[in-house]
Amino acid sequence: MQLNAKFKALLASAAIAVGLTACGGSSGDAQSSQSSGAATVASIKEKGVIRIGVFGDKPPFGYVDANGKNQGFDVEIAKDLAKDLLGSPDKVEFVLTEAANRVEYVRSGKVDLILANFTKTPERAEAVYFADPYMKVALGVVSPKDKPITDVAQLKDQTLLVNKGTTADAFFTKNHPEVKLLKFDQNTETFDALKDGRGVALAHDNALLWAWAKENPNFEVAIGNLGPAEFIAPAVQKGNTDLLNWVNGEIAAMKKDGRLKAAYEKTLLPVYGEKVKPEELLAE
Repeated sequence: MQLNAKFKALLASAAIAVGLTACGGSSGDAQSSQSSGAATVASIKEKGVIRIGVFGDKPPFGYVDANGKNQGFDVEIAKDLAKDLLGSPDKVEFVLTEAANRVEYVRSGKVDLILANFTKTPERAEAVYFADPYMKVALGVVSPKDKPITDVAQLKDQTLLVNKGTTADAFFTKNHPEVKLLKFDQNTETFDALKDGRGVALAHDNALLWAWAKENPNFEVAIGNLGPAEFIAPAVQKGNTDLLNWVNGEIAAMKKDGRLKAAYEKTLLPVYGEKVKPEELLAE
């Protein structure tokens, strides 16, 4: 299968298979309904499983494939964490989350940590503890090729599509009240709305938009870098310095021994090819 077709199939299967993970399965693929307090490294070892929140519909970062298995860049990192902590990459329980639920899942203890393409912001840092970043990103805007949005000024009094609870939502709400926002929970809903013409453009992380536009040649990311560069990092419950310190050590080790780059080459390189360099996305 060609890479373009492969990515298209991933996005389609994510929309279909996301329900499979939510309905149950093995410890590595079941959505948890358990809620508890902050989990220490010792208590996670005692349970024998680490609960990590990931996306189910955001390929190539986090998605559920046609077989109901979690896949993607964030998922590879999660498996590495489970292997180092519990001796096996299968001892992770993936908990599917939407963008707007990430903070609450951490705060309530529904997950031990979040690895759902979570951009660090001052507002979020008041609610959770962020570990060291593993990825960097900026906002982008994708629009139809025949009616490109090349400047934010073109969005005045127009409808822009965003996902609830994302940095794109926060950025435009705060800085551009003149832009009408139409918000969705799921990525698939948001991109379908763009195809249906329910908005003149869609704002999201540029890394995701580059991948999506490659598979949808009638659209282009005419604004590739909007606002300041930001960082994506794992997050744990506020006050949980024990788990935070352990995760920080793991992220540092993955950068040093090449595992972070290996995860990139396995999940992101097939999508981006040579158009995007690893150093453009991986945090130092």
